[in-house]
Amino acid sequence: MNRLRQLAVWALCCTFCVPAVAAPPVAAPPVAAPVLPAEPASQKLELETSDGLALWAWYYPVAAGGDPRATVILVHDLEGSHKTVEPLAKALQKVGFAVVTPDLRGHGASTSRSSPTGKTEVLDSNSLKRTELEAISAAAGGSVRDQAAMRGDIETVRNWIKRKSETKELNLQRLCLIGSGSGAILAANWTAADWNWLPIASGPQGRQVKALVLISPTWASKGLSFVPALATEGLKQSIPVMVLAGNTNRDDRDAMRVYDRLKSLRPQAWFEQRVGQEPAKAPKLEKAAEATVFFMQLDTALSADKLAADRSANTAGRIQTFLSLVLDPSD
Repeated sequence: MNRLRQLAVWALCCTFCVPAVAAPPVAAPPVAAPVLPAEPASQKLELETSDGLALWAWYYPVAAGGDPRATVILVHDLEGSHKTVEPLAKALQKVGFAVVTPDLRGHGASTSRSSPTGKTEVLDSNSLKRTELEAISAAAGGSVRDQAAMRGDIETVRNWIKRKSETKELNLQRLCLIGSGSGAILAANWTAADWNWLPIASGPQGRQVKALVLISPTWASKGLSFVPALATEGLKQSIPVMVLAGNTNRDDRDAMRVYDRLKSLRPQAWFEQRVGQEPAKAPKLEKAAEATVFFMQLDTALSADKLAADRSANTAGRIQTFLSLVLDPSD
């Protein structure tokens, strides 16, 4: 399937089936239904950030012997957990993507942090301050990434993927981020940090994110903002981005604001599908499939993690098409 045809699938609203005239039934011996292999069970990972947080994450691997189409870090919304986006993780796993979904600090199982003195602190999502939220996407300190002074939640997951990449189980060079709600800000900020790591003598150590998906992204939340990420070269021009949103609530307005800013930064590289409108693209863009920023608006009141997990919205299918489009442009 070429890229243009893949893109057309996104705009498909319904399928019409015309029944054929059936011949009289002919008795046939019963045939056993094929036994399909079950998807591998998720694996619970216990990791540790540079500031002592016991970070729990869930890994959804592809079937044994298979090569993942890409490795995805899935970042849930604030007040959520890996559970609230697990349906999306499993749907992507089913079509060949390896997915890692952490419980962000103060959420789910990731609530315990040990200080250098051995004291244990309990974090709660409702009382996290701005500095704690910023630590989720932190990746900085020094010139060597593996020795960075601050390795937050997403960076710690990235380092685990790097170790798996060294054993050929995963591929760090085909890394994608998906962020939901306020988690989209965190995913974007960490992606910007990834692009800020400069090469060293042994080779490149950043710019590993190849695609970014933002589901109902909020513009600003609890002191976090999209503005710093949108000022970096990676988000301004280089990284393919898809924005997914519904059309009937405040979060959708934020999503359109994020998309409109990206669109203004890439005036000749956008494609959009808004509810009730024909698909549109940049005036000088010859093929819609050559866009680098996409906006898909769905006719639903759902947003963020609920939209991510909703099967009827086919969120996983849209993300699969987008990732296939940008990761395998020659297909």
